[in-house]
Amino acid sequence: MRAQSKILPGWIILLAILLFPGQRSWAAGGGFSDLRAGVAERYDIDLYGFVEVRNGWRLQHDPYEKEASLAEARLQLDLSKDLGWGVLKLKNDFGADLITEEGFSELREANLLFSPHPIMDAKIGRQVITWGTGDLLFINDLFPKDWVSFFIGRDDEYLKAPSDAVKLSFFPEAFNLDLVYTPEFDPSRYIDGSRLSYWNGVLGRTAGRDFIFADHERNSWFRDSEYALRLSRNLGGAELALYGYHGFWKTPEGMDPEPRLIYPRLSVYGLSARAPFLGGIANLEAGYYDSLDDQHGNQPLVRNSEIRFLSGFEHELGRDFTGSIQYYLEYMQDYPQYQSSLSPGTPEADEYRHLFTLRLTRLFFNQNLTLSLFGYYSPSDQDAYLRPKVSYKASDRLTLETGGNIFAGSDDHTFFGQFDRNTNLYAGVRYSF
Repeated sequence: MRAQSKILPGWIILLAILLFPGQRSWAAGGGFSDLRAGVAERYDIDLYGFVEVRNGWRLQHDPYEKEASLAEARLQLDLSKDLGWGVLKLKNDFGADLITEEGFSELREANLLFSPHPIMDAKIGRQVITWGTGDLLFINDLFPKDWVSFFIGRDDEYLKAPSDAVKLSFFPEAFNLDLVYTPEFDPSRYIDGSRLSYWNGVLGRTAGRDFIFADHERNSWFRDSEYALRLSRNLGGAELALYGYHGFWKTPEGMDPEPRLIYPRLSVYGLSARAPFLGGIANLEAGYYDSLDDQHGNQPLVRNSEIRFLSGFEHELGRDFTGSIQYYLEYMQDYPQYQSSLSPGTPEADEYRHLFTLRLTRLFFNQNLTLSLFGYYSPSDQDAYLRPKVSYKASDRLTLETGGNIFAGSDDHTFFGQFDRNTNLYAGVRYSF
């Protein structure tokens, strides 16, 4: 997995903030709030951020991983500067991870936003990009995710990993057009065994720290580039969009003989719609995943092409109580060729993978207490994943949170079933400034 920060060393940002002249309010004990005010006053810079501590624990023994699933302290600094003709944005996380016993610095954002034309915006640099209509399900959002953070209980913000990209947005009267160019491929952060155990097809069993699966990075600038576009417009209250992507599978969906994971070439063509329906909001989304290195389905070490479909509905069930459901389908193409290419004893994936999700959210105490549950269930894989969470806003700055990641499955080789020994609970405290 590549280094977390490629554009600018994060410690440069920290020094630029902490070593500026006139730290009178910080030295006097005013803390982060006074530091923020001092920066804003002296340099006309907006500064926000938080300090957070999170811990997580496995609920059952996993022979391939440590007992703790999460143990870290984190400081995030979020700076923006209005230059008059554009906005400069920097966001960096610093911290200590007791699982890896290392400090870390991750540059989340470092970009410049400006408008070279009245109907055009440009954002250049490291940024977090998201589009599509799914709730924790993604079809046409081919931007990097951090699945490790998602499964161990970090804040939902960290599911989205940053992209190093150029994003151009056009706003003529008839439609909106977004174009994204990523000169060097930005993969998702996949489960490699270093923190979460997983099904290893080479070994034919669950593995973890005893077999950390390395990948072959696509890190050649301009040769390993990605291209994405979204064409959208509002029509009669409905949000309609067309999508296109050309690049690579975001998780390593292939393998070379070493064995080492690889990122095969991929093109995706999709569409989505979102509109009011029966007093709620309904959405539809679909995409064709063209696996360019296995277009006939006869390459056993490369994932087949797929058709993916998503439908969802969200509705207010009562005061401060909302619910939503989704249905998701993966339809494997060239399935007979896939079956004939399997080695004896290899678990066989289903031609149709069905998945349902349910989200329930209830607010209490003037919306300061949030109880939520998000659940996945696949009747084809016979596995499930639950994400209960309780969040309490004790003050404008202090938030307490606890939750869990609960996995279950009848087979070790299915998507959620492979993580059953990673079931965990977590708790965190965040102070924002």
